[in-house]
Amino acid sequence: MTDPTTIEERIQRFLSAEIFAVAGASTNRAKYGNKVLRCYQQNGRQVIPVNPRAETIEGLPCAATLADLPDGATSLSVITPPKITEQLVEEAIARGIANIWMQPGAASPAAVSRCREAGINVIADGSCLLVVLGYREG
Repeated sequence: MTDPTTIEERIQRFLSAEIFAVAGASTNRAKYGNKVLRCYQQNGRQVIPVNPRAETIEGLPCAATLADLPDGATSLSVITPPKITEQLVEEAIARGIANIWMQPGAASPAAVSRCREAGINVIADGSCLLVVLGYREG
């Protein structure tokens, strides 16, 4: 089943969330999992890093798993290898996440298809949050 909405509509729906989560958030500022987190911060968005091995990233307390996220967290950025993304999609479905943005390199056909089956607004066309929100290195 293909999504009848345009990529712009899917991005707007994703960005309308109250709270964002970043799966694959990294303490290493050179990694995209850190840059995406900082991009949300630069844009004044409420964001929660998801990392089972870190207590805080960029001054924010981490959620160990998607199940630990608060109810308002409905949009999830995923910066993980495709096999991990597939597992995260299952956790996201169980958690009631409405929107998933798979950053370039994170998507797999199985993960995208599973999102669509579950009615999740999925962005996995190579669009990059850093470009859309205008990330500034710093």
